[in-house]
Amino acid sequence: MLLFGHRFIQNEEFYHVLDKESVQNTPPSSTIYLEFSEENLDIISHLQTNQIRFVLYAANIEQLIYASALGASFIVVSPDLAKSAQGIAETYLFDAKILVKITDEEEIEEFALLGIDGVIFSNAIIKINS
Repeated sequence: MLLFGHRFIQNEEFYHVLDKESVQNTPPSSTIYLEFSEENLDIISHLQTNQIRFVLYAANIEQLIYASALGASFIVVSPDLAKSAQGIAETYLFDAKILVKITDEEEIEEFALLGIDGVIFSNAIIKINS
């Protein structure tokens, strides 16, 4: 199981951007975090063109499918969507890993037992401004 933002585990951070210009303010080889929306398709296209890894937050199953089709490395979902998202990812052999946004360490066991790829704490996401 992948753990992002856990105090015991050192791993990569994700950089939440709001526009293409913000991408330039991230460290080299950063992984960019975005919420999936039609308004962000230009940023996603920019990331794809420049071969920059990215994470998409998907609020529902439709967005989950889009996130995979767009080439996200990780797809972040809410706890309510986790089991369904993981099942779909396994059925359709997604390249992306499913991450569940959690707030408490005690939730790790719950999602491990469900077979979820990983969890992410909010401190693993760094907001970047233009």
